[in-house]
Amino acid sequence: MNFLFTCGGTAGHINPAIAVAGRLREIYPDCGILFLGAEGQMEMQLLPREGYEVRGLHITNISRGRNLSAVAQNISTVKNVLASMERTRRVIQEFQPDAVIGTGGYVCYPVLMQASRMHIPTLVHESNAVPGLTTKLLAGHVDRIMVGFEESRASYPDPKRVRVTGTPVRGAFSAYTKESAKRQLGMDINDKLVVSVWGSLGSGHMNEKLVELLPLMRDQKDFRMIHAVGSRDWEETRSAVQAQGIRPEDCGVEMREYIYDMPRVMAAADLILCRAGASTLAELTYMGKPAVLIPSPNVTNHHQERNARVLEHAGGAKVLLEGEFTAESLLRDIRELLSDADALNTMSSNMRALAVPDATEKIVTEILELLHH
Repeated sequence: MNFLFTCGGTAGHINPAIAVAGRLREIYPDCGILFLGAEGQMEMQLLPREGYEVRGLHITNISRGRNLSAVAQNISTVKNVLASMERTRRVIQEFQPDAVIGTGGYVCYPVLMQASRMHIPTLVHESNAVPGLTTKLLAGHVDRIMVGFEESRASYPDPKRVRVTGTPVRGAFSAYTKESAKRQLGMDINDKLVVSVWGSLGSGHMNEKLVELLPLMRDQKDFRMIHAVGSRDWEETRSAVQAQGIRPEDCGVEMREYIYDMPRVMAAADLILCRAGASTLAELTYMGKPAVLIPSPNVTNHHQERNARVLEHAGGAKVLLEGEFTAESLLRDIRELLSDADALNTMSSNMRALAVPDATEKIVTEILELLHH
């Protein structure tokens, strides 16, 4: 059997595809697996590291502006879509996939549209609570639509065609208990740990808040914090902290450019501060981690806030919007949550109730059922 995957742009689109491809390889050790991604995007580096071949398509995004520049960009994007569909046609003729699976990103549109035209079984997975533009455009063409949240069904014209599978989580996130993770980080099990993480590039807004937090946390012993600054603002944030004459470690804070051991650090956490990308939320629910979610305001259709509200309504997270809190109020929220063990336990239980721990298996089942239909 041969399986063609397409995904791109963010780890939230790429990691689910890696999880599903890995499971298919376990079931069919001799199967062929090929990825189509967007040139210049992170999938072109991440996928080869995982042992998968990936070929690039020239993909550009849609501009929602109404000026001449936006019109020109969209004309160029249409041309790129048509060229990508033609390249996909040649790849399909060469690779002969039994199924084509998309897990998000603009690259999914030309690949799945071309596969559908060639009558290859097609499936798309949407991990966000509301469908993105690509999924909306594909909904009437693919054979199966798979979603991460039950609440997502209502967003589609024909909910009967929608399968709730959850969003796959990498196996490494089940490798630690809180006790073993804290021990490996040199912590006592009773020490409180807050993990503050904002994606590989980080968040300028949250780095500014960290700089404001440190004077308020001088010599505090209530909890430890690991804060991921991100590569974009690493030097600037370190300089801003040094300018205050404060050592982060004296405030119980460890600043990292990037958290490479994320499964271990998340396992050790008592509370997590983070964005609300779908892949991150799948990890939080899988591990049952209480969270303060601060959705990115720089995403289309406010989908991170909509993701976050699902967890908030279920009682697993507190949602704060950028511009609506200060360093002082954030610190107060952290301390209130950490001081209430019952509330944290309830949040943890509510998070776990939202988890779909067998999401990878559910997606693989959908693929195989479609092939044998």
